[in-house]
Amino acid sequence: MPRYLINFSLDKIPTESVPVVVVGSGVAGLSAALAAASSQRVAVLTKTTLDQTTTSRAQGGIASALGVGDSAELHKMDTLEAGKGLCEERMVDILVSEGPERVRHLVEDIGARFDRAGSGLALTKEGGHSRPRVAYARGDATGSEVEASLARVVRCEEHIDVYENHYAVDVVTSGEGCVGLLALDEEKGEIRFFHSPAVVLAMGGMGQLYAVTTNPAICTGDGVAMALRAGAEVSDIEFMQFHPTSLHLPETPRWLISEALRGEGALLLDQSGRRFMEGVHPLKELAPRDVVVNEMVRVMRELDVDHLLLDATPIGAERLMERFPNIYQHCLEAGIDITRNPIPVSPAAHYMSGGVVADAWGRTLVPGLYACGEVACSGVHGANRLASNSLLEGLVFSRRIGLSLERRLRSWDPADAPALEYHFERRRSRITPRLLRGLIQQMMQDNMGYRRSREGLREAALFLQENTDVLQSEYRSPAGFEVQNMLTLANLMVQAALMREESRGCHYRTDYPSMRREWERHIVYRRDNGGLCAFMRAVGALHDAEGYSYEVG
Repeated sequence: MPRYLINFSLDKIPTESVPVVVVGSGVAGLSAALAAASSQRVAVLTKTTLDQTTTSRAQGGIASALGVGDSAELHKMDTLEAGKGLCEERMVDILVSEGPERVRHLVEDIGARFDRAGSGLALTKEGGHSRPRVAYARGDATGSEVEASLARVVRCEEHIDVYENHYAVDVVTSGEGCVGLLALDEEKGEIRFFHSPAVVLAMGGMGQLYAVTTNPAICTGDGVAMALRAGAEVSDIEFMQFHPTSLHLPETPRWLISEALRGEGALLLDQSGRRFMEGVHPLKELAPRDVVVNEMVRVMRELDVDHLLLDATPIGAERLMERFPNIYQHCLEAGIDITRNPIPVSPAAHYMSGGVVADAWGRTLVPGLYACGEVACSGVHGANRLASNSLLEGLVFSRRIGLSLERRLRSWDPADAPALEYHFERRRSRITPRLLRGLIQQMMQDNMGYRRSREGLREAALFLQENTDVLQSEYRSPAGFEVQNMLTLANLMVQAALMREESRGCHYRTDYPSMRREWERHIVYRRDNGGLCAFMRAVGALHDAEGYSYEVG
């Protein structure tokens, strides 16, 4: 695996020096940029435009203990229960204790217009939650409201420069750690070097590794792959969460049918009208996502069908149109009146619970390289993310990155740009990026979906091995870089799934259907002498390697 995707000489590349570079413009990236901009100039790079993010597609809301009778401790208990023994408890404590203040800041200071109930925020219940604690905006448009509100403030912040249509290629490192970022300016068609002592990766997930996903086309896991190449650790990569209820229509990406619909009273049914979640879990339709998906897959195989039904009519027509206007309208345009008819639904790849290992201040093993949001593995999600904890994670840990940057920036000299160069003998690719992307997606869908087996995983591993020469090919376009990152990550996911001989959370092995105590460990990857090494780390010790710290000096 080459260290960089391109050959370069920094002294021949257009260079800009900036104290902080944030890659990604979702809730985590924009929040990190605003936190850092209080004292430093910040460059925000985004793959397309500022508002084209996974955040903007989020429907459900943000979970935090704001309701009467709720508490951080109850939120913590639900998070740990959903995470199936792999959550890092200290990180969960930070998430749930700092979460309410971050939501209040979003509403009161940033100006996000959340729905109200009397004098407080309207709260609903989602899967795995013991209390109504999910705040939402404009019915089912929480992500869109959060994205628009943060983007509005970012565009007005004089210390933040936004670079749209800049594809981040690689983190540049030297002996002292991170020294900047290589990015492709797509409008000019040139590689640029952003010289910086602090690079924050907030680039979202990797749902596009699958043929059926709720993620937009930009979610190819670039941040995780480039962090791995730079020397950071990657963990829990086998835990791709599948959302139980995507709209079962041939559209890409799949339209999400929010879990909040079930929180308001919608019922999961099979084709005969049977509520198949009864007797499976005390919370029935609101069981944690891994439980719901597992039962859905079992029922679909038993009945030999490719989808099931979500009946929202018990909510009532008036309430449905008021509370879920976007879902109602999208389904209506597809010929489904959800006030009268059930919605065809099936699981789709949705959220990566693992990623780049980052400590309580967003720091990775590479000095100066930070990660937050879905690209990061902070340890709060364990083997299965609790619904609506994702936007919360982005808010909480991005702010912490902003608070921790001062020491890293203290001795930085913008005039002291490195004179690095890199050359690797590359070959012409024998396959087009578009074709390989489709093959990877279908292979992952078939063999690395919710249900896995040794036979299927070995077949996937063979396919990936046969195409590893793509990592040594030369591309000069985002499509080529993306497929190289996708191949790298697919390899990690398949190998981790082969190693984990048990079923836990989002990872289900048909040949090892039980959860096993000896596997209460993280599988961690790190780059080693041009290749990769994998090792185990005990729960509670994810950040115990030299280079991580819970304190900010």
